[in-house]
Formats: sequence, structure tokens, C-alpha cells
Amino acid sequence: MKTRYPRELMFSLGALLAATIVIHAIWAAWVRPNAQAVLAVQYESMRKNPDYVPERSMFVIMKDWEQESCVILMIWALAMIGYKNRATRREQELLDSDPVRVPEGMRILPEDTREYVRQLEALPAEQQQSLVVRASKAALARFGATRNVQDVSEAGHAVCAAEAERLDSELSMIRYIAWAIPAIGFIGTVRGIGLALQGAELAVRGDTTAVTSGLGISFNSTLVALTLSIFLMYVLHEIQLAQERLVLDTENYAEEELISRLHST
Repeated sequence: MKTRYPRELMFSLGALLAATIVIHAIWAAWVRPNAQAVLAVQYESMRKNPDYVPERSMFVIMKDWEQESCVILMIWALAMIGYKNRATRREQELLDSDPVRVPEGMRILPEDTREYVRQLEALPAEQQQSLVVRASKAALARFGATRNVQDVSEAGHAVCAAEAERLDSELSMIRYIAWAIPAIGFIGTVRGIGLALQGAELAVRGDTTAVTSGLGISFNSTLVALTLSIFLMYVLHEIQLAQERLVLDTENYAEEELISRLHST
């Protein structure tokens, strides 16, 4: 576990930096110039034809900094989810490969535990950090020391419970991002309404440009933030489900493939 956290932290910081640079470059070079061009055409059309109804443009919807910030956070969260999903799939594949490899019908005596522990310790260092290997080593070591099957079951369950808590706590940053995205959208809502109120005096004189622009910022930021938040929450629940399934499968593996074959006498 000591080698996993720094690597994940560096990946997270790198993903945030890359998302910020790439998205800001796209917004500066493509989204905002196109939005300004669309708004200029719409303004000219409205000036010539009072009955003209402008069509909604995706560039206009996405142009403000609140939407840009939401997209950056969204990509950052997806990158972290992808990293965790990759690690979960690797552990699930290792679990499916039966790392302990107890022959069918074979009983494990306390004297045999060292052999199986050495077999697990011979695995690559990355695989030794996996949940199934750590739980199996803890169970075998406990059985070799106590010769008590009940103690073995408790040892394996303790490792799985600690892993479940760790996996849940590591999702806290993604949960924070899922909360922060609609919060940023609400900031855009407040900012847009404030700009609309500032233009109320001009609206009385017949110029509604400031009011419509402010309300556009308000509605667009809310729309984008809520849409991204809904999608992110779905992906977050999917990775959480995969991690919970990994912990449960590991406990079942320990019970069916390991603990059920222990024999103290």
C-alpha cells in the first residue's frame, strides 16, 4: 500500500494539470471565438429584424468560465475514476485466476501454510498489494499461528473490511467534485442574475441586451453544471459498485477456496 498512494496522487495532480491546460486552450482558441461570432451574427439579425428569434448555439451555451471550470473538473474526476477502475479490474482478474491455487480436494494443514505463503510472496510486487493476496496471506498466517479456523475467518474479514473503508474514503475527492460542479453552476446563476439586474435600467429604455445576456449566463451555467453532475454521479456509483463487488468476491473466495479447506488436525 505504500507504493500505491504516491503514484495515484501524482496521476491525480497530472490529470488536473493536463485537463486545465487542454480545456482552457480549447475554450480560448475555439469555443469563445465561435461564441462571439455567433452572438455578433444574432445581434445584427435582431437589429435588422425585431421579430428574429435566435437559435441556441452550443458555443454560446459553453462559453463562460463557469462551464469551462465544470468541464475541467468533470475530466479530472473521470481520469481518477478511470485509474481506479483499471486497478479494480486488475485485482478482479487476479482474483479470478485463483492465486492460492489449492488443488481440488486438498486439505490445508497448519504445517502447509508456509508453503502457500511463499507461493503468494513469489508473485510480482504489484500483485502482492492486491486485496485477495493480502487477505489470503493474513488468513494463512493466522491459521499457521493459532490453528483456529474461526480466527482465520476473522482475519480475512478484517482485511476485507479495512480495504472497503479505504476504497470508500478514496472516493471522497470524486464526491467533492460531484458536489462542486453544481455549486459552480449556481455561482454562474447568481452572477448572471446580477448582470441582468445591472442592465435593468437599460431595459427600461428599450435595450434588453444586458438583461438577456445575464439571464443567458444564468440558465446556461445551470444547465451545463446539472447535466455534468448527473452523468458524473452515475459513473461514480458504477465504480463504487465495482469496488464493493471486488471486496465481496474476495470474501467469498476466502471462504469457499481457502477457509473451507483448512484442517487443524
